[in-house]
Amino acid sequence: MTQLVECVPNFSEGRDASVIDSIAESIRRVDGAKLLSVEPDKDYNRTVVTFVGFPQSVAEAAFQATRVAGEQIDMRRHKGEHPRMGATDVVPFIPISGVSMHDCASLAEQYGERVARELNIPVFLYEEAARTPERKNLANVRKGEYEGLPEKLKDPAWRPDFGAPVFNERSGATITGARVFLIAYNVNLKTNDKEIAHQIALSIRESGRSIKNPDGTTTKMPGTLKAVKAMGVLLERANISQVSMNLTNFHVTPPHAAFEEVRQQAEKLGTSVTGSEVVGLIPKEALLMAGTFYSPEQGGATDEKRLIDLAAERLGLSQLDTFDPAKKIIEYMI
Repeated sequence: MTQLVECVPNFSEGRDASVIDSIAESIRRVDGAKLLSVEPDKDYNRTVVTFVGFPQSVAEAAFQATRVAGEQIDMRRHKGEHPRMGATDVVPFIPISGVSMHDCASLAEQYGERVARELNIPVFLYEEAARTPERKNLANVRKGEYEGLPEKLKDPAWRPDFGAPVFNERSGATITGARVFLIAYNVNLKTNDKEIAHQIALSIRESGRSIKNPDGTTTKMPGTLKAVKAMGVLLERANISQVSMNLTNFHVTPPHAAFEEVRQQAEKLGTSVTGSEVVGLIPKEALLMAGTFYSPEQGGATDEKRLIDLAAERLGLSQLDTFDPAKKIIEYMI
């Protein structure tokens, strides 16, 4: 079986096409790595890049992209809707075939050590590469974001896994690790009220929300969906708010389940959903699951193309940009 690893780095630049093109080109130049998609978002001021290839080729492409991002992105001037800690914010390695999660964790360590040594960027490990339980969750590692990094690096509990605890003012810090396939999925609301999106996110995300009790203590109220991280954002280019989600295990909560739950929560708050979008790529299985869920309404479609088309239609995946299965489904891209 051919050894294949996927890498989905997120860069803190979504507006300057020349910077984004330079990052993409640095990946294209690496033999054994294939660039699959480059998806910038001006409101998030963030670009999600997806590429696959042989393990060492993927690690090399990730490093070269990080080098270019460090040269061309200045975090001192960065503003955007999405949480971020550095120019190259997060670099996950994902096993596709012929490699284990342990193999990908080793790749993350190899990449992180090199970034810290050659680029002087502090690196933190997360998910399956994390060395402590506190660093497994990406949100915990990113807490405080770039602006809070100088103080965070002074805390011995947050010493970087690689590199000295010295603030890199230009590049910030980078987070890397190994994880299962994650679907970045956003549901669009028929309102531009970010607070409504935020309240829905608190209601559905697995971590839920904290409720303050009369005695001053707090109680944690879990959300309605498992394996989901969520936040509310304002998408200025479309003048709408979104519930922005990471579906960390689509077998537990697939996109259609997240969509339907957001729809129900939106109705409780006096609004509705209008569509959704996939950021990056999506496994074919996730869309087939959605198509199968909605197919009884269409007479029970079973053909692969019909199921995928039905999923795209019912989830409103083309509301903001045309959803092209040939360019969005990972199996069709490899």
